[in-house]
Amino acid sequence: MGHGGIPVTSATELEALIGEPLPAVRNKTRHRLHEIHRQWLEASPLCFVATADAEGNADVSPKGDPDGRLTHVLDDTTIALAERPGNRRADGFHNLLENHHIGLVFVIPGRGDTLRINGRARVLRDAPYADRFEVRGHVPHLVVEVAVDEVFFHCSKAFLRSKTWEPDTWTPDAAPRRAVIAKTLERPDDDLAALDAYYGPSYDAKLYG
Repeated sequence: MGHGGIPVTSATELEALIGEPLPAVRNKTRHRLHEIHRQWLEASPLCFVATADAEGNADVSPKGDPDGRLTHVLDDTTIALAERPGNRRADGFHNLLENHHIGLVFVIPGRGDTLRINGRARVLRDAPYADRFEVRGHVPHLVVEVAVDEVFFHCSKAFLRSKTWEPDTWTPDAAPRRAVIAKTLERPDDDLAALDAYYGPSYDAKLYG
């Protein structure tokens, strides 16, 4: 692996290159949810979930639900997220069966800052609070319950640099549409018109069942 450049191999070398964080940044991590964290989780419809298997092979996947249905706060140190119907690969779930560590980034559309939670997770079936996640009549069979180890806010520089929330910078047609991606890389024997129909407006109807 590698195409040139000088590997950075120690924390001392890294800190000499990028500097050390200010005390306010170094010490911003909390170990319990504050009311402001709860408000953010209630408002966030989108998060990115990072897991890794026993060998350290990593996976990150997006999870989304309507406001107030993505995350359930159980107490000051525990949150839960719902399983939703998908492609059944369940990469993150398989990872959590081997390695309980999890990282979460919660996004509020239009906001540059994000909420980060690191913790330890377990996959539960028939959780007594599963109906809290009901959407369109679908109550999840599985939830991911997370014991919070660290919680803190991350600044908005990434979103400002990328201009993520500025519509005049959006270029959705810069890459092939979803049906073309599926035809080329995943389902070469399927008809493109059928794939366009599958991923078209009716796709929304299949989100929860």
